[in-house]
Amino acid sequence: MTDTRRSAGAALRAAARTVPVLPEIRIARPDQPLTGRWTELPVRPAGPTRIGISFRPLQAAALGLDPARALTELLTYPFALIRLAAYWDQLEPAAGHLEWSELDAQVEAAAAAGKQVILCVGAVKAFGYPEFFVPAHHLPQPLPEGQLITAQSHPRLLAAAVAQVTAVVERYRDHPAILAWQVEHEPVDPLGLEHSWRLAAGFVGQETAAVRAADPSRPVLLTGFLPTSAPVRLQQRWRTRDQGDSLAVAGQLADIVGLNFYPRHGLARIGPRTAYLAGSQSPWQQRPNRALVGGLAAAGRELMITEGQAEPWETVTTPPSRPGRAMFSCRPEDLIGTYNDALALTADAPGGLRAYLFWGAEYWLKRRDQGDGSYLAAFGRVLAGG
Repeated sequence: MTDTRRSAGAALRAAARTVPVLPEIRIARPDQPLTGRWTELPVRPAGPTRIGISFRPLQAAALGLDPARALTELLTYPFALIRLAAYWDQLEPAAGHLEWSELDAQVEAAAAAGKQVILCVGAVKAFGYPEFFVPAHHLPQPLPEGQLITAQSHPRLLAAAVAQVTAVVERYRDHPAILAWQVEHEPVDPLGLEHSWRLAAGFVGQETAAVRAADPSRPVLLTGFLPTSAPVRLQQRWRTRDQGDSLAVAGQLADIVGLNFYPRHGLARIGPRTAYLAGSQSPWQQRPNRALVGGLAAAGRELMITEGQAEPWETVTTPPSRPGRAMFSCRPEDLIGTYNDALALTADAPGGLRAYLFWGAEYWLKRRDQGDGSYLAAFGRVLAGG
């Protein structure tokens, strides 16, 4: 064995000792008994943090709900903020033809309910599966896997994306309900494990500049995934090593940095059980996350939790909902626990947390329709301060 190989082996063993992975993996049956723990869990006071939700019409439809009715019902709850998205392929079903009616209706409904709106303008990516919404007429060939999508490699796509985000901002910039503009979604990260292409920071920078030019008066929000386990942290660092991940780029380009916070998610089925990544309470995750949050705040960036996990993340795309049971990745008590943990994580950051947006409101309605109102009631406890 050469000295180089001995050194490499020693480094790997040292890394394994430094970042233990096994304690961050939980093996459990995916469906658990429903309990009343959510009624007993203390709720951390929100203080100046404003509470809200994200709304995904495609997710509502996937759960068998009517999206318009779902939005109307959710808007009756006394939260302050709602995040909506301009899905490019829905807004522009044919080249040169923009169809605004559905998004107009969502913005007007939110305003009528007294909510402020964070509007994700896209263009290439937006929140909610499949997270990629480029109309086919703007992308005749799939984006090449394993490559950065740059202004040089895809000038026509960039030009179309800049025109699209500009059109969205120009349509809604005079609306008093609009609070901020979100550009892309986890913009420079790979699209999960399904695709390995990534938007270049320069591509996102030009979109961000276009949004600011169209509306200099409102802040720009960029989001990124906050790692809560060693495997995710190491994979994210490796896959974005050339330009940094979305949180790093958000720290450079955005006025507001949105943290997407998922403490527990399914990794793989093992017979009747599932392996979950669940390392958010580990000191090996809390230390770097506190440092990240503190660094962003010290640099003058405002902070939001743009996605606080409040629906299951299992090994399938649409979260399962077995009547009378709760999925292990997010039980009703976890809705409150994740909220508490996020506020604790950001408590020492200068300026604190501007907003916390719950992720999964459509799922709560599905559960209610199945006879389980505990997710909605747990959300109600947060809104009531306990």
